[in-house]
Amino acid sequence: MGRGRQKAKHTKVARELKYSVHETNYDALARELSGGSSSYPATPPATEEPADDILSKWSEYLDDDDADEDDDTSGYEQKRA
Repeated sequence: MGRGRQKAKHTKVARELKYSVHETNYDALARELSGGSSSYPATPPATEEPADDILSKWSEYLDDDDADEDDDTSGYEQKRA
């Protein structure tokens, strides 16, 4: 229960979008689809930190026991066929 009001709001918005008249800027649409210049600035490339910088940044949170977890198989016995 309780979905009636939410559904009514969605129905209202859907009807407004369906039946309202929107002005379409065809020049902007053509520019966007053709890959022409836009009024929005280009997104700068993401900068990545080298792995050593990341490790040194978070190494203070690493316990001595955590370093051995990858190689540690204690408590787990592998069955060999």
